[in-house]
Amino acid sequence: MSSVVHKSAGSSQAASGAAAFYDMDGTLVRTNLVHSFLFTTWNDPSVVQAVGKTVLGLAKIPAFWAVDKVDRVQFNEMLFQGYKGAFRDRLLEYADEHFEKVLKPNIFPGAYELVETGHKKGLKQVIVSGNLDMMVQPLADHLGIEHIITNRLEFRDEIATGRLMPPLVVGANKVRLMQEYALKHELNMTKSYAFSDSFSDYPMLSVVGRPAAVNPDRKLKRTARSFNWPVLDLS
Repeated sequence: MSSVVHKSAGSSQAASGAAAFYDMDGTLVRTNLVHSFLFTTWNDPSVVQAVGKTVLGLAKIPAFWAVDKVDRVQFNEMLFQGYKGAFRDRLLEYADEHFEKVLKPNIFPGAYELVETGHKKGLKQVIVSGNLDMMVQPLADHLGIEHIITNRLEFRDEIATGRLMPPLVVGANKVRLMQEYALKHELNMTKSYAFSDSFSDYPMLSVVGRPAAVNPDRKLKRTARSFNWPVLDLS
C-alpha cells in the first residue's frame, strides 16, 4: 500500500476512526485525465513534437472515449502510453503549471467547504484518482487533503516508459486500495465517506457507510436516489 499512498503537506485534526475518500476529476474539479494529458503534450519542449503529440492526442479522443466505456483499465494504459519518453523532472515542472493553469481555476467552489467539513469532523482525507501522483499532489496540498491514492508512471533512468506501476488505481481496484488504507490507519469503513461523480465509481461508493454522489452523471444520480444517498452539487 505504501507504494501508492502518499502523504501531502496538509494537516488535519486527530483521526476520528473514519475517512473521507474523494474521486478527483469531475468531483473536486471540472477537468479529467484527458485534459491533463493534453496539457502535458502541448507543453513539450519541442514545438514540432508538441503540435504533433497534441494533434495525435486530439485524434485519439474518440478512441479514448470508446475504450473508456468498455474497459477502464485499457483506457488508462492507452492514455498513459502517451507519456513515453518524458523526463521525470520535466513532468514535475508541468505538474505545478498544470495545477496553476488547469486544476486550480476549475476547482468546484463547494469542494472547499466539503473538505473543510471533513477536517472539522476529524476525518482522514484521501483523494483516490486514476490520475498521476505528480498531477494530484499539488491539488491535495492546496485543499489540505493529507493522503492520495493514485496511479504512478514507471521510469527507467528518469525517463517514462509509458507504463503504469501496479497496482492500477481504477474501477473496483479502488475498493481494495481503500480497504488497505483503512486497515493500515485502523479506520472503520462503515463510518467513512466516499464522494464521486461517476457511476464507474459505484464500487468505491458502495464499500463505505456514507457515500454521496457529487455532480453525478445520470446513471449515478438514479442509483443514488434508489439507495437514498445524498446528491451534492458543488458548482
